[in-house]
Amino acid sequence: MEQVACNLCGSTQLTPVYQKPDARFFPDEVFTVVACNDCGLGFLNPRPTRAEIAKYYPREYYQVPSHPPGELPAFISRRNRGKLRFLQELERRSGPKKLLDVGCGNGDFARFMLRRGWQLEAVEISENAARITEFPVYNQEFQDIPVNSPTYDAITLWAVLEHVHDPMAYFRKAAQVLKPDGRLVFLVHNFHSMASRYLFGEDIPRHLYFYTRETVAQYLQKNGLQLEYEVNGRSIYKMAPAYWLSYLIQKRLRGKPFTFADVPLSSREFRRVHGLSKGVGTSLKYLAYSPVSVIERILFPVVETVQILRKTYGVSTYVARKA
Repeated sequence: MEQVACNLCGSTQLTPVYQKPDARFFPDEVFTVVACNDCGLGFLNPRPTRAEIAKYYPREYYQVPSHPPGELPAFISRRNRGKLRFLQELERRSGPKKLLDVGCGNGDFARFMLRRGWQLEAVEISENAARITEFPVYNQEFQDIPVNSPTYDAITLWAVLEHVHDPMAYFRKAAQVLKPDGRLVFLVHNFHSMASRYLFGEDIPRHLYFYTRETVAQYLQKNGLQLEYEVNGRSIYKMAPAYWLSYLIQKRLRGKPFTFADVPLSSREFRRVHGLSKGVGTSLKYLAYSPVSVIERILFPVVETVQILRKTYGVSTYVARKA
């Protein structure tokens, strides 16, 4: 584990925001999220080093539901179409376009764009991601790839910048290898959102950094990139404000901090812990265990819609341009 200063402004003046265990793989390990007092960037501190982080990305992390050969699960196809909308302006221009997909995972989006006629390269550092043979993949950190001149019409980072140890190096490299008028498209979680900052929605410790509109703007400005627009919402990835009512009751009515220990079991966790199967009886038992959770679920669509209208939802996609 290592202690770090703020990646954006270098400050060591930090305020703890919350603690959370690795709820997916190592529940006995607890981590602390802090916020920089000077610029507002959120990050894990202390955090796993580059040498240690591979432990938290086992092979299961990259698995998707089984599907017939040649077909993708519906949710991946839907995500690919959602991602495409941010590149369609470039796609309409004449001539072949070259895309670098950073953090390509199993390569689903890159293959989707390859079939649309784009030239593809990708970056993926995990050895547990699926092997890709259809296009070149750099198995190293983005800032270390052997490309140092304007080469790409677009660079995409879909839910990647939360995971990296040095976001500034990623923005700097993107500015270096984008062609003039090229686009940098990246999706990150919104640290101003209730889900990210208060409701433990982040995938700790795989998520190392947490961004706001203000910190995104500073990263872009420091690297000569111009923000074109932001889309705040759930069209690609969701970050539902789970436990929102539990939080409000604990924080606003009882006047107490809302910690991870206060988070109720989800219905799935409840069934697993008690060895129950789905059914009316189980639903009634869960209602008796946590009636607040049931009300939260019923009102999710309303709460999410209000957040999107107010641009306070947990996920934002940004499009920036290299001048």
